[in-house]
Amino acid sequence: MLWFQGNSLQIAKSSFGLLRNLTASNTPLPVLTLFTKDPCPLCDEAKEVLKPYKDRFILQEVDITLPENSTWYERYKFDIPVFHLNGQFLMMHRVNISKLEKQLLKLEQQVLKTN
Repeated sequence: MLWFQGNSLQIAKSSFGLLRNLTASNTPLPVLTLFTKDPCPLCDEAKEVLKPYKDRFILQEVDITLPENSTWYERYKFDIPVFHLNGQFLMMHRVNISKLEKQLLKLEQQVLKTN
């Protein structure tokens, strides 16, 4: 799986939910990355909270316990779940719906302006 961290491209093995098709405007959906491990009851709870928004982003899960994700493990081992939106830190511990909604709207408005 590829994703952007800052200006550099990162590669990680990840398990993630169904990829959503492109929107009607043929613009890719934003990527919401969930840094997680197994088991993670708070991560499971967060995924339930996100279900109503599933058509507005691609959910990518990164298992921080995999050897190739040791950098993420060192950074987030005490803080999961952690979420990045399009490679930028968004929130941790619990889903902040108002913050997520605000950022998704911002990205959607940017797409509308460019189309």
